[in-house]
Amino acid sequence: METLLQSFPSFGLNLKLKPLLLNKRKVSMEISSFSYKKFLHFALEETQLHTHLVPSPLQEQFSCVKSMDGKSELQMLSFQAPKIRYYRSLSIECGDAMQVLDFAVFPEPEVDLPIFCANFFTTASMNIIVLLHATVPLISKWIRSYTCFFYWSNTCFLLQLLHVMNLSASLLATKILDLNPLHDVIIHKDYKEKYYKSLIPLGLKYAELLPWGGKLTSESIRFFSPIVLWTKFTSSQDNHEIVFSAFMDYYKAWLKLMDQAAPENNASQVALNCEAQHKYLTWRAEKDPGHQVLRRLVGETAAKDIINNFLFNGIKTLGSKGFLDYFPEYRCEDGTINQKRSVIGKSFQSRPWDTGGNFIGNDPR
Repeated sequence: METLLQSFPSFGLNLKLKPLLLNKRKVSMEISSFSYKKFLHFALEETQLHTHLVPSPLQEQFSCVKSMDGKSELQMLSFQAPKIRYYRSLSIECGDAMQVLDFAVFPEPEVDLPIFCANFFTTASMNIIVLLHATVPLISKWIRSYTCFFYWSNTCFLLQLLHVMNLSASLLATKILDLNPLHDVIIHKDYKEKYYKSLIPLGLKYAELLPWGGKLTSESIRFFSPIVLWTKFTSSQDNHEIVFSAFMDYYKAWLKLMDQAAPENNASQVALNCEAQHKYLTWRAEKDPGHQVLRRLVGETAAKDIINNFLFNGIKTLGSKGFLDYFPEYRCEDGTINQKRSVIGKSFQSRPWDTGGNFIGNDPR
């Protein structure tokens, strides 16, 4: 049998799966010193302990793209497996100026698992896009570094691009971790009970270590679970180790849920799962603020191709509804989509779930 995972040296991981190791499903990887790739390294090896990953048909089309200025590379990997419709990662290396990792795992519609996502954005620059409503303290060094982490559900769609600043700032990290629910847990209590009841202690453990980071819009909150971790802190090795620990524990929890998930035989329920995932992809493809980075690096046309066909693959195959079909409140008088991140106008300054996982915020709709 031929090797299933070919070498990806340009990605900096040197992934190899030798024929003799197929049953053990191990991946040999080399990782640079400090890099977000250690998250991807862990996820790949851990996933292969639970299922058999094979390269996605998209791997040939989306593997490596150079930025317009030739200074950066966009490196992409994609896989599929039983119960996993789509496992993909996007890594952007701009030297010391910027590093990005966007990682997500989408389940097959036959299982109603949450969507796992992790996004990281770090930059050190005089001219940087500011994410979230984060206060930026001045320091003597003319450096700014922001790190954005989104877990299960590549939740970078939760961030709000505010403006571009030319001020120095201290090292600041903003992070979101979650197993985003396929179905709204505020409405579907049975779904919350099924997937999150046993995970509440895990969420509380890290909620104490990573305090709530401030306002989240009501449009965003409906895609979150009771165990979501949303935090901001001054960057330090200790804080990043806590986040890495949370990432490992959350992803192990997701994989355990995957192992236990039984495929659905009811066609109507499969259709509901399919539409729920399509709604999520449609929201992300339209409102994810991380798209700004892609457009700056590769241009509008290439960015749209990556967004619609790679990052949020499934928009064209899982359903036919458009953004305004799912989110009519964003319709402008001329029939176009309102470009604002929030049109409802509500936000949550503090954690809207109690220690029992019950939603205690006002109705976000």
